[in-house]
Amino acid sequence: MTDTAPAQSEFQFRIAVRWGDLDAYNHVNNASYLRYLEETRVQWLHTFTSDWDAMGAAPVMAAVQLNYRAPIGWPAELVVTQKISRIGNTSLTIEHRIESADGRVLHADGHVVLVWIDRTSGQSVPLPDFFRPPAPC
Repeated sequence: MTDTAPAQSEFQFRIAVRWGDLDAYNHVNNASYLRYLEETRVQWLHTFTSDWDAMGAAPVMAAVQLNYRAPIGWPAELVVTQKISRIGNTSLTIEHRIESADGRVLHADGHVVLVWIDRTSGQSVPLPDFFRPPAPC
């Protein structure tokens, strides 16, 4: 079973480009884009719980799609925006955008799929309840 995402606001996280994020061509290396997305996800997940060990389950990234739209130079301030677009039984899909802080340039967009796994067995498990939309009254 899959549902569309609950009426959830977007989550935004600001990131300052570091000199070490650049490659030999003086723009942000593609691996840094993935780190920006990861840092945003971690900050977002932390808003739900900070004690993942107590849950016995954790998210792992099963898939990622990243569309490069415009290079990022240095110095730069970025805003990474993400929003749940699909909720399944054991996974969810998060849409994301990396934009200039002023919102004028879209640098990248795409999505990631996170799957929740049992930390001991490595098998997929149901998503935590806090991702589920509230039941209608």
